[in-house]
Amino acid sequence: MVHLATTLITAVVGVASLVSAHPGHNVKAEAAERAAALKSIHARGVSQCSSALQARGLEKSNIARRERTLQQLRQKRGLDARAPLTARDTSPLNETHHSSMDVNLSTDPSVLFASEGSCVLAADVTQGPYYVTGELIRSAIAESQEGVPLYLDVQLIDSTTCKPVPEVYLDFWHCNATGVYSGIIASGNGNSDDASNIDTTFLRGLQKTDSEGVAFFESIFPGHYTSRATHIHVLTHPINETTVNQNNNTISGLYTSHTSHVGQIFFDQDLISAVEATEPYASNTQDLTVNADDSILSQELESDIDPFVEYVYLGKDVSDGILAWVSVVMDASEDSDVTPAAYYTEEGGFENESSGGSMGGGSAPSGAMPSGIAPSGFPSS
Repeated sequence: MVHLATTLITAVVGVASLVSAHPGHNVKAEAAERAAALKSIHARGVSQCSSALQARGLEKSNIARRERTLQQLRQKRGLDARAPLTARDTSPLNETHHSSMDVNLSTDPSVLFASEGSCVLAADVTQGPYYVTGELIRSAIAESQEGVPLYLDVQLIDSTTCKPVPEVYLDFWHCNATGVYSGIIASGNGNSDDASNIDTTFLRGLQKTDSEGVAFFESIFPGHYTSRATHIHVLTHPINETTVNQNNNTISGLYTSHTSHVGQIFFDQDLISAVEATEPYASNTQDLTVNADDSILSQELESDIDPFVEYVYLGKDVSDGILAWVSVVMDASEDSDVTPAAYYTEEGGFENESSGGSMGGGSAPSGAMPSGIAPSGFPSS
């Protein structure tokens, strides 16, 4: 059976701090910082914009797009287009989010593909120590990484106007099936003696939102690493402050990057368990932290932020792939500095010595690289 449940996307807090929950970093310190900042956040979700979205026909368009995407992906992968769906449970704090609703092939798509699950991305948030600037504008980011195919539809909604946020570049990155991030050399991030990882780019990329505020990514389901529940990072770049380098399909601001919002996408525990039973995830020897034990995730939920989005299996088994979607409410007027862990340039990857991270990669030579210039042979979108 194809399952439809929820993923979690959390609002995260404190751009200036680089104490983050990655291998070698202090999870408790980040959780405490975020908890303090979340107290001052007024959460506004998609539910509060529902009337405006309905009136504009956006919700109808969302449902049609998601249903169409599901069928196109099934056709592309040679899967049964008539496979049944199980509807999600809309209770936001349920542990599994699997539903007892009676859903069959004749169920109205509006039951399955609505935007009831959403998240508020709070202003001023930590991007974590593993953010890398200079990545390609591309939707397909898996490169040669093996894992369960993941297709993610992310829609940005302005919290003030309840309108879609078009033409915003969304940065997207996560670890591979065995818990390793590209572009980073650090203790706990795979083989820290492998200096070549500083030059890798897998599972990183940017997309510009369309007229309906939607960016679409093709990736693999992320793996796990010690101390954190399975998650994906997202970071938006401020409207009207992003210039594309046409010669290499990157954005400007390699050394002066800004953000309007940052968040982390989490996944339903039942879905994680199903994925973790497959290879190469099952070969991951790092400790698995479940959602219930993730201190950062728990802070988000305790702050009454509705963090849930939906997903469906593309086929009868999780290994056939997953389509997931989320509508994210953000304050499009925000603009904060970003301190990346590394830069990817025409000369390869370089550690940002000012980031406070623990990487062992090369340091960027002063004045040696034009901002946002990627090396020749950089993988295409």
